Amino acid sequence: MKLLIVEDEKRLLDNVVSFFERSGFLVDASQNAEEGLDLALERSYDCIVLDVLLPGMNGYEFCRFLREEMKSDVPIIIITALGEVDSRIEGLEIGADDYVPKPFDLRELEARVRALVRRNQLKIESIVQYGPLRYDSRKEVFTCSEGRLDLTSREVSIFALLFRNPGAVFSREEITDKIWETGFEPRSNIVDVYINYIRRKLESAGMYDVIETVPGKGYRFRGFADDG
Repeated sequence: MKLLIVEDEKRLLDNVVSFFERSGFLVDASQNAEEGLDLALERSYDCIVLDVLLPGMNGYEFCRFLREEMKSDVPIIIITALGEVDSRIEGLEIGADDYVPKPFDLRELEARVRALVRRNQLKIESIVQYGPLRYDSRKEVFTCSEGRLDLTSREVSIFALLFRNPGAVFSREEITDKIWETGFEPRSNIVDVYINYIRRKLESAGMYDVIETVPGKGYRFRGFADDG
């Protein structure tokens, strides 16, 4: 797990860096926002621990630049002696994910870092996107540039099976086994009917030939021309 710590107080910075390195983290550190921002733009981090009262650019400006200008969603924890509610609200409103007032227990800071990284990884893993089409498995919805696709729960389940396995061919029997309840015996063409429903809704959103029929075998998601 890779961590960036931006803190101008050298003794505190050294203590935090040493603690996280002993806990198995790979740590980069900076005493000012400008250098920290360069590191954040050059390298990939699982989390950034950021002081607010920094020389030059402050932590709020650092956070705002990452979120608004660079469109970065790396988890950010703000640490600061500014304990007022307004300060905490300001940090969270500009894009920080958590706020830890000084002085703090390093074990609590580590726990918060790990929790944030876990949540971010779950968020990333729950989203699958190909071309203009995006699937959120936690919300069980498909969206595209036109907005949310109006698919029923069953249609979402069938299309998600194909979408998460691009190029893989699924027979009608495999789709039935994975989507319908155990022991349910749908009529022979039910999968074809649902595939046609899904195709029509995709076409109404301007996406054609997304699901391919493989004669004698089944169906597959063929992706989009610009997926590489």
